Amino acid sequence: MNAPFKIDTPTTTPAPATLVQRALGGHAAIGLLASALLYIIALTGSLIVIHDRWQRWEQPNIAETASLSPAAAQAAMTAVVAGEAGKPRTTHLYIRMPTPDLPRAVVTTDNGAWYVDGAGKVVGREAHAWTEFVIGLHEYLHLPATLGLIVVGAFGVMLVGLVVTGVLAHPRIFRDAFRIRTRHNTQLARADWHNRLGVWTLPFVLAVALTGAFIGLGSVGTTLLARAYTNGAVEPVYATIFGHEPKPDAARAPLPDLATAIRAQATQAPGTTPTYVIAHDPGTRGQHVQIIAEHPRRLIYGETYAFDGRGVAKGKVGLSDGPIGRQAAASAYNLHFGNFGGLAVELAYMLLGLGLCVVTATGTSLWLEKRRRRGLHSQRMAACWAVVVWGTPLALLAALWLRGAAGPDAPLVGMFWGLMAAMLVAAIAWPLWATAARLRTVAAAAVLATAAGHAALLRPEMGGPIAIDLIAAVSAGAVLWLFRGVRTVRSI
Repeated sequence: MNAPFKIDTPTTTPAPATLVQRALGGHAAIGLLASALLYIIALTGSLIVIHDRWQRWEQPNIAETASLSPAAAQAAMTAVVAGEAGKPRTTHLYIRMPTPDLPRAVVTTDNGAWYVDGAGKVVGREAHAWTEFVIGLHEYLHLPATLGLIVVGAFGVMLVGLVVTGVLAHPRIFRDAFRIRTRHNTQLARADWHNRLGVWTLPFVLAVALTGAFIGLGSVGTTLLARAYTNGAVEPVYATIFGHEPKPDAARAPLPDLATAIRAQATQAPGTTPTYVIAHDPGTRGQHVQIIAEHPRRLIYGETYAFDGRGVAKGKVGLSDGPIGRQAAASAYNLHFGNFGGLAVELAYMLLGLGLCVVTATGTSLWLEKRRRRGLHSQRMAACWAVVVWGTPLALLAALWLRGAAGPDAPLVGMFWGLMAAMLVAAIAWPLWATAARLRTVAAAAVLATAAGHAALLRPEMGGPIAIDLIAAVSAGAVLWLFRGVRTVRSI
């Protein structure tokens, strides 16, 4: 008997994914993993670009001075050290010199920080706790310092990955850089804003992401280099960039001569502007002085000039004219935080940072909408994302109110994360309550109320803090106007 006739049925093999499809998949995976914390880092980073101005805004009634003379700097150090009698001896004393952004002199020790007037007299405690809270949230996510820097640095790497995969996933992204279909449905408009802002902010995002990764992961690289070349000692590795320090000698000695050191630095590098005067181990024989001075038209944060306890110059580190790697390392900080070019650059950084916030928010919103169209919509996920986008500024404001009500020692960190956790729990339990529209309205109203209440307490001559209140009020009004009529749960 002949074998039955066999018909071969062709099997369909899925076509291999294209580069665009693979990039799109990688882009979505990285974005979902990083989106919530990346949004918080971007939002707080946009705020702390003007941290000096926030410091004045938070403590508007402190006496200000345009400069601090060498004699006044010496008097300020003497007054602060005398005021800390009975406390543990400080190992480092920093004098932050007045600048146009912050025309106040601040003396910081291991035990606290104090404002001093133009004569070097202590006039009040430095207590801008909310500003420091926001800085800590951006730089460390309130984790222990080294771990926090590593985590935030890792998010910088993720952001670079998002930028690269986002560009690869949209071959026409540059050709369509100015195409926004605002008259089409909400999803198309949101996608266009996501893509267009991604293009417009691309150089900025790459700059801050790469420098953020460099700053945050620097400790990891330093540890690896130390294990490879210095038997695990990290100090020699840091010294290749920031310079070596003399050996300590704890024997008692008169306080260092800061006045002579400041005068010598002005002679050694005319045209530079001292920003920090640092006394290491003050009151000991091993004490020495460093002066960090800004160089005009340079991206470096400053050059470090070294002096002994008598104010005799011992050279400089070479951040301004040393090896190119050292200059690049000293330039990463200003490039990341926008501390160059004055107010115009700061405002540009803030706007671009807010653009990154919009890109992050719309990216996850687009993914949630795609899930909805596939029948996988989750009101709880949408509500949780609304809490991240609009609950974060609300929690930041709540921390500010707590600081105003309870003083600079209030537990701002615990309150912020506790409130965020409570809002997320509420979003899971009652998703119809935690809508983007409701949270957005509450956040904008809170900004308006805060700006109005703060401005009412200021004197007319306090132009800087009043300007911040005005900008905040206008921004909150603009948010309410732009989103007027938008009530859907899926909106950002």
